[in-house]
Amino acid sequence: QAHLVESGGGAVRAGGSLRLSCAASGGAGSSKAMGWFRRAPGKEREFVAAISFEDGSTVYLDSVKGRFAVSGDNAKNSVYLQMNNLRPEDTAVYYCNAGGVVIADTYYGMNEWGEGTLVTVSS
Repeated sequence: QAHLVESGGGAVRAGGSLRLSCAASGGAGSSKAMGWFRRAPGKEREFVAAISFEDGSTVYLDSVKGRFAVSGDNAKNSVYLQMNNLRPEDTAVYYCNAGGVVIADTYYGMNEWGEGTLVTVSS
């Protein structure tokens, strides 16, 4: 099975920035794409962003467009998420995902998750 380790979370005030990192190893192998999901308290996990290593294209949740930027390093099986102008509603545990692919602007990935990294945004 894949081993996923997220880092970079923390507590910031609204308008602040954070950069998340994730390294994947094990069963996921070489990913065609990697992505990020998040789970806010009392809510379901939702897709946030993904990058395709096949063509470099990116996909974003509408509410984070223009604020978040996803990047990756296929050779390192790593994905990053630069988060700017954070809002309280961005508060969540953020999880990365590997072994994925982007097809027709939709990310498909493995149902395997790490511990996540907590992002707390205060007003």
